Amino acid sequence: MISFNELAGNVLLFFLVFGMSATVDIQMLLNQLKNAKAIGMGVFLQFCILPVFGFLVVKLFELDQSVGISLLVVTSSPGGSYSNWWCSIFNADLALSVTMTAISTLLSVVLMPLNLLVYCKYSYHADVVENLDFNSLFVALTVVISAIGLGLGASAKVHSYKFNVLSNKLGNYAGVALVAYSLLMSNTGGETQIWEHPWKFYVGVMLPCVGGLFVANVLTTFLSLNKPERVTLSVECCYQNVGIATSVALTMFKGDELAKAMAVPVYYGLIEALILGLYCSVAWKVGWTKAPRNISFWTMVTTSYEVLLIEKGDLKAVEVTLPKHKQDVNEKVSQAGDTIYIKYSADEEEEDGFQMVNCMCITLPSHPKEASGYELPEVPEETPNQGFTNPWTDCLSPPTPVE
Repeated sequence: MISFNELAGNVLLFFLVFGMSATVDIQMLLNQLKNAKAIGMGVFLQFCILPVFGFLVVKLFELDQSVGISLLVVTSSPGGSYSNWWCSIFNADLALSVTMTAISTLLSVVLMPLNLLVYCKYSYHADVVENLDFNSLFVALTVVISAIGLGLGASAKVHSYKFNVLSNKLGNYAGVALVAYSLLMSNTGGETQIWEHPWKFYVGVMLPCVGGLFVANVLTTFLSLNKPERVTLSVECCYQNVGIATSVALTMFKGDELAKAMAVPVYYGLIEALILGLYCSVAWKVGWTKAPRNISFWTMVTTSYEVLLIEKGDLKAVEVTLPKHKQDVNEKVSQAGDTIYIKYSADEEEEDGFQMVNCMCITLPSHPKEASGYELPEVPEETPNQGFTNPWTDCLSPPTPVE
């Protein structure tokens, strides 16, 4: 029988994933499904690089079994759905994030037990797979996949930029609510002794997140992926579903060992939020996201550039000045009715003796989407000194005189 806490968490998770999925333009998702280079790299980072980092930390730091097994479970777990939320509020490539969430969730059913079977055996000769709560894993899988499917279906059916923007707000609100609910539950689950561990614990649990983030940026840059895609894959690599590790700890350990094991997902959750928050902020400031770097932080996190940039790129109206003689115009419409081909020439006397032939191809959307009603925020003009500045010297600098 599912408890109220599990039900509430799954409901919030559903609305988070549904809102993020319904934000995505269906054509953008189809384009990302063809992006084999980005998806392949995301799977490699998620299920190869991060588990290896966890294994190396366990061996090098000789962590206690309770701590080491919990860390291996964290680094072998699929990415949390919060990764969609991070990519949304910091305007990375949300379409790629949703695609990666669906794929990694499906692959985790096989790859997660396989990683745990290998790394736990060579670290502690322990069989963690039998202690996995597969019921909870399949419930989370069902919630995530159904939310993605329904969200994408709603986006395609409603066909409205306004719906995309409102769905993004729904997903963001659900994400904030889920963060608050998770913090509330973690504070009512008993003593985890998060502040009473040796230095090896804090450094060891932090290293996979930092190392994975560094490697993800190096490899995605080497592959020349688009900058928002690099940010998305870096987030997908490091942001893990720590709830699975909590479930394993409750099943495998008792007493003091349980307290040590429970501290790992709690501490990793705090670290990943802090590090990714700093990373995404820097990525925005250096121009790696879809948001302009010289707008305010509040404008950046409250504006869905994923939707508004696509809407701006759609053709709204075309004004063409044609010659006054019909014989100078040759117009043809494609069979689908979505493209107009125009060829026209100007009179010689009107062009100072030069005969000009001009061709034009205009693509019109066959089923225009409803406008969102939102405009892209104005972008302040950059000054030569704009970018990374020293706040201490800036505050001491005299104001610029007004002429």
